[in-house]
Amino acid sequence: MRSSRSSSHQEGERKRGCSRVKCWDPTFSEALTAGRSPKRLSASQRLCGGFLVAVFRMTLFVLFSANLWAQLPEGPGREETERLCRSCHELERSVSRRQDRDGWQATLNKMVAFGTKGTDQEFALILDYLTKHFPAEEVPPVNVNKAAAIELESRLSLRRSQATAIIAYRTRNGKFKSIEDLKKVPGVDAEKIEAKKDRIVF
Repeated sequence: MRSSRSSSHQEGERKRGCSRVKCWDPTFSEALTAGRSPKRLSASQRLCGGFLVAVFRMTLFVLFSANLWAQLPEGPGREETERLCRSCHELERSVSRRQDRDGWQATLNKMVAFGTKGTDQEFALILDYLTKHFPAEEVPPVNVNKAAAIELESRLSLRRSQATAIIAYRTRNGKFKSIEDLKKVPGVDAEKIEAKKDRIVF
């Protein structure tokens, strides 16, 4: 009887499909490496695999984020930048992009709009820190005849609606040939275009 119950228990474990041995068979491991759950795996295996993949990806994100913070230059405003921006998963992309003071101010405005809390003094320190250590001088000029909306927005400190208007105008009327052509776009801040003209190419 004991042998029968043991056999029945093992059979139940086998049918459930998520025993410790089966979760790590070659097929399952291959699926995890590829970040997918093949249809030939049981539902419980796919559930188990999805959970492990999520944990693995989260671990990589945490390690990458920690490494990013460790590499931030020392200086006034670093502590505030870490504390207020630590939960922002887009920070690494924003920093790698580099911006001038207006660009960083626009980024901070978006942070506030998304709910980031801080004092005026803290945001002023962050702005000074980012402007000093991640300046726009290292960013190549933006080609307004090829640039995507996000590039026009970040590099020229334009609002999203203005960047979209430039692309729509370019699509309808062809390539821009001069700064004056660019200023003709309805809704675009001509003064801002004039101020950024040294960073614009055609």
